[in-house]
Amino acid sequence: MTSKSEMLELLDNRKQGHALERPFYTDPGIFQLDMEHIWYQEWLFAGHECELPKAGGYLTLQVGEYPIMIVRDEKGTIRAMHNTCRHRGSKICKEHKGNSAKLVCPYHQWTYGLDGNLLFARHMDATFDKSQHSLMPIACEVVEGTIFICLSENPRDFSVVRQHVLPYLSVHRLKDAKVAHEMTIIEKGNWKLVWENNRECYHCAANHPELCKTFPEAPSATGFAGGKIDAEVTELWSRCENAGVASRFKVDPTGQFRTTRTPLLNAADSYTMDGKIAVNKLLTDDGGAGNVGALLFYHYPSSWNHYLLDHAVTFRVLPISATETAVTTKWLVNKDAVEGVDYDKDRLTHVWIETNDQDRQVVEDNAAGIMSPAYKPGPYSELEEGGVMQFVEWYASFITPRLRDKAAAPRLSVA
Repeated sequence: MTSKSEMLELLDNRKQGHALERPFYTDPGIFQLDMEHIWYQEWLFAGHECELPKAGGYLTLQVGEYPIMIVRDEKGTIRAMHNTCRHRGSKICKEHKGNSAKLVCPYHQWTYGLDGNLLFARHMDATFDKSQHSLMPIACEVVEGTIFICLSENPRDFSVVRQHVLPYLSVHRLKDAKVAHEMTIIEKGNWKLVWENNRECYHCAANHPELCKTFPEAPSATGFAGGKIDAEVTELWSRCENAGVASRFKVDPTGQFRTTRTPLLNAADSYTMDGKIAVNKLLTDDGGAGNVGALLFYHYPSSWNHYLLDHAVTFRVLPISATETAVTTKWLVNKDAVEGVDYDKDRLTHVWIETNDQDRQVVEDNAAGIMSPAYKPGPYSELEEGGVMQFVEWYASFITPRLRDKAAAPRLSVA
């Protein structure tokens, strides 16, 4: 397995504008260092507030070695905690989602309140102090109905993300949404390959016939084309912002997260085969702007998201191993929309179900080729793969100082 010093040498010697060396996509040692220095340190997208509509609602997820539960307590506060009993460590919430008045460990019935405090432990002696055995908390923030968590004991200031994204997300009313459909696929490829594939549409015409009916593949429509922006994009920005709908391309100085609004092809309103809305009860308050296109929000390392007039599609990336990644997709609609009346679920989900499977295939083909000892990193297309180059620069610039025990995140020069 690759050691820290060997990984630093690979990073120091990497060729700018080229793909990474084979071990970055295959080696268990580098995978573990990725987890320790990025995934266990950064804010991660976890889920949606609307998935926990009442007290006792919970959802669970696994981030590397850490089982996690997110709970709404009696006061309505969203909390994140380690899903590990303080007795002998058993998982407490075993289902993906559920609702429970108390958090009861199934092993020995230690019982916790929704705030994580230990309420009851059977057959413990008189010296036992319940107050010293609360569930271990995890940093948790909610912005416009979107839940983020951070496993670090000293998480970075989340207000930077909040201030960036709040003006963009507020019109999409995610707090008034519900999840109409959810799916998780396992892609047999490293998490960085999943992101690299996402960050370009160089492959779209040959691989995504459904998505290409509405989503623009030109980099100049989504923020990367050497500074060039299509006239249709600037027209959308002006029209939306005149109606109070934040739209212009904006990127964090570190390159970690970005937002932009892009028009869909042929004046389409939604990701459907005919371009027409999929949900009659709209999710977004357009402020009178009309067709608002799609708001794209990328946040490394764990999510990319699309918010439209009638629904939203969110994607969560979670690494499983050096060569496996879980991608969870959720379709959000107006909470009052009725399936079969206001929307047809198959029509709502068709484009991205097909696109997800196509992306799974291209990532797995990419991963299989990289496994070959004959693999050599090739050059990225400056015209088409600026987003991939930016992601790789972010990755290298974030992890290198951390491997050298320098905790400060870098400021990058970004488009």
